Amino acid sequence: MTTLIMAIVVLGVMGGIFGALLAFASKIFHVDTDPRLEEVRACLAGANCGACGFAGCDGYAAAVVSGQAPTNKCVPGGKDAAEKVAAIMGVAGGDVERTVAFVPCSGENGVAARRFHYNGPKNCQAAMLFGGRDSRDCKFACVGLGTCVQACQFEAMHIVNGIAKVDREACKGCGACREVCPKKIILMIPYKQKVMPQCSSKDRGAVVMKVCDAGCIGCMKCQRECPVKPEPAITVTDNLAHIDTSKCIGCGHCATVCPRHIIRWQYGEPAAVEEKAAEA
Repeated sequence: MTTLIMAIVVLGVMGGIFGALLAFASKIFHVDTDPRLEEVRACLAGANCGACGFAGCDGYAAAVVSGQAPTNKCVPGGKDAAEKVAAIMGVAGGDVERTVAFVPCSGENGVAARRFHYNGPKNCQAAMLFGGRDSRDCKFACVGLGTCVQACQFEAMHIVNGIAKVDREACKGCGACREVCPKKIILMIPYKQKVMPQCSSKDRGAVVMKVCDAGCIGCMKCQRECPVKPEPAITVTDNLAHIDTSKCIGCGHCATVCPRHIIRWQYGEPAAVEEKAAEA
C-alpha cells in the first residue's frame, strides 16, 4: 500500500514538473500570430481548390498577410472576396476576371465512333487503363465517365449524352476538374468568352472524319474569314482551331462558317449564333 502511494506521489510531482516546463517553453517559444490571418481566411471561398497557386486557403491567406501574394487570387471567391481581403490589408483591390471550365469535345453518344463497349468502373482514369485510352476511337475525346464531376465541389460539372458539360453559372473557375482529367483537355476560359471550338483532336481531317461526325478537320475557313485584322483571333494549329480570347470580339462569324459546326456559341443554342452575332 505504501509503495502504491509513493508511486502516485512521484507521478504527481513529475507531472507538475513537466507541466511547469511546458508552460515555460510555451512562453519562450511563443510566436505572435498576425490577427489579420484569420480575417483574411474568413473572406475566402473555403474551397481549398489551389486555383490561387497555393496549398489551400490557409496557405494563400498566410501568403497575403506576409505580402507574398496579391489580394485577388481567390478565383471561387471572385470580386467580393478580393475587395474584402484588400480592405483588411489596407490596399487597393485588383479586378478578378471570372473564368470557367470548358470541355472542348463534341463527341457525344452516337456522334463519336467507339472501339468497344466499356463496362468497367465509372472512372475516367480506370477506363484509360484499357489499351491506354477509353472506348472512343478519337484519342482526344472526353472519356465521359465523370471523374471531373466527382472532383467539382460546386456541382458545375455534369455528364450529358456521354461527355462532360459545364454549368457556366455554377462554375467557380477553381480548375479542380482540369487537374483530374486524364486527357488534360479541360480548359479554363474567360466567362465573357462567347464562342469556342468544341473539339480537341489534333488528328488530320481525314482521320477525324472517320471517327467523329463533329470533329474539327482543320479546314482553316474560320481563320481565313475571321474579321479581326491583321492577325485573326482564331487560328488553326496542329489541325485544330484555337481562339485567342484576348483578341476575340465575340462576333460569332467563325461559328457560322464552320462546316462541321464545332465552333459553339457559349450563350444559347448554336442555332442562335447568327442572331447573337448581329447583336454583338
